[in-house]
Amino acid sequence: MAIGLDKLLGDLPTHLTLYGQRSRVLATNLANADTPGYKARDIDFRSLLSRAAGEQLTLKTTRSGHIRAASGASRPELMYRNPTQPSLDGNTVDAQLDKARFTENAVRYQATLRFLEGKFKGLRLAIKGE
Repeated sequence: MAIGLDKLLGDLPTHLTLYGQRSRVLATNLANADTPGYKARDIDFRSLLSRAAGEQLTLKTTRSGHIRAASGASRPELMYRNPTQPSLDGNTVDAQLDKARFTENAVRYQATLRFLEGKFKGLRLAIKGE
């Protein structure tokens, strides 16, 4: 009985990709914390994840005239954040908030890596017959 790697890993690779994209956006916010007029951005992780899950359920086209589903999980929609305390220079970065979000995102990324590591470890043990 063959099990596909996609079934074994589930959504974990997609999660890693999305966490990586969010890390880049949050790091950009932190790097521009002192840039006048910079608008802080973030990624709506939940909507991206649900959109990515929907893309995994691809529809089969049986004729050339059928419309294909659009794919867009690889390009996140960036949202601009409303500041709780706007600065006088127009910068909307809240460094403390972005540091906390970046740290939380990094912890989630590491946890996902650990889950993947466990999946591969189990697969390796199954292959070895242990």
